[in-house]
Amino acid sequence: MKPFFRLFMPKQTLSVLPQPFTIHSLDGDSAIPANVLQSPLFFLGKTEDELSIVIPSNVDVDSLDSDEGWRALELLGPLHLSMVGIMAQIGAVLAAVKVSIFVVSTFETDFFLVKDNKLADATKALKNAGYTVLEGK
Repeated sequence: MKPFFRLFMPKQTLSVLPQPFTIHSLDGDSAIPANVLQSPLFFLGKTEDELSIVIPSNVDVDSLDSDEGWRALELLGPLHLSMVGIMAQIGAVLAAVKVSIFVVSTFETDFFLVKDNKLADATKALKNAGYTVLEGK
């Protein structure tokens, strides 16, 4: 028997964003750099111990550590917050082909970041699983 979300949830469309991204780690008490706030696209996550910033790689950030070479697949929305299983379904497709993900979300959508050298594997697997993947936005 197939899980409920596989029976009734339609496959979504994802769009590959053209620019590469870098994930930065800063101390938890660090201020958010002004150039980050001026970027047209960025994601922030903060705990007591860490400030994480995901931003296009052409934006310089003085960080404690960083990981470059990520590409973003934007799940085209808007998606309702009550929708269940979307990240699990896409994550399972990518895990099956050994593609690691870093996920960030907004109120209306999700972004699946994959390493640039795994982007072709990710898009092929998603297409094979019935998703529409648009190359470039």
